[in-house]
Amino acid sequence: MFPVGLEIIAIPAFILGIILLYKGSDILVDGTVKIAVQLGISALIISVLLVGFGTSAPEFAISVGAAAQNNPNSADISLGNIVGSCVANLLLVLGISAIVRPIKIKKGVIKREVPILLIATLILLVFSYFSLLDDYHIYGGILFLIFFTLFIWFFIYCAKKERDLQKKYETGDRRKNLLFIILGIAGVVIGAWLLIESSTTIACLLGVPTFFIALSMVAIGTSLPELVVSAMAAYKNESDVAVGNVLGSNVFNILLILGAAALFIPLGAVASFDHMIILLGVTVIIVPILYTGHTISRVEGVGMLVLYSVFIWYIFFGRAMFF
Repeated sequence: MFPVGLEIIAIPAFILGIILLYKGSDILVDGTVKIAVQLGISALIISVLLVGFGTSAPEFAISVGAAAQNNPNSADISLGNIVGSCVANLLLVLGISAIVRPIKIKKGVIKREVPILLIATLILLVFSYFSLLDDYHIYGGILFLIFFTLFIWFFIYCAKKERDLQKKYETGDRRKNLLFIILGIAGVVIGAWLLIESSTTIACLLGVPTFFIALSMVAIGTSLPELVVSAMAAYKNESDVAVGNVLGSNVFNILLILGAAALFIPLGAVASFDHMIILLGVTVIIVPILYTGHTISRVEGVGMLVLYSVFIWYIFFGRAMFF
């Protein structure tokens, strides 16, 4: 939180933090993809693993950074950012992308990635219920990271089977691409710090619990890379990238980021169990939309945005009616 007397810079710092996160993630993904191609890494690993991790870099910096700081609001920011970002990815990002252009989905992508996302979300719910992210958070964090390792291994295995699908890209100067990676990491780290400090300050000024700010404002800000990548992919009729980016990013968020954050502090998942149920419910709702006709229509995209609006209303107003 900003020191007393500097609260006036909280909103400009919040906006600057989002900009740095967005631009930092953008050039980080760009540089990483090009370097990966130069090193001969398969197209599947680039599109699913590197892009998925790159667009999740803001969430990683925010949640793990907050956990490492271990201040009184760390757990709220770490958990709230991830849950809110996952919901934003499924409803806001896919919804806007479908409105830009209806998203056609290949059956193979759905068979591989959707079950993994469902399993990861269900594991989060189970771990939250049995306090594996609170009283036994270190054990829960280790298990999450083990599951994440298995996820990486599975996609490397798939990449080896699909090497014949690899494409060639214009990669440019390797030194320039390395500079992009360095600048991208710097932008993400600095932007994350600004977002953490400003969101905490704004929460205190408004009298709103930090967890709710993390669920909404911070989550939307850190979902900007996914939004830009998926919306642009939909516009270019690259539907697999639009969907794969979102589903892959959510798996990264849950298994890697929450796993790493849980190694530092208890995340308070038991107290926020209703939000875990909402995330699982949203994930389950998305499944038939993806399978039905294998297309996300503009009408369904509008419906997703309506659901996201209901989620935001619940965060600020609806929860008080039930708890």
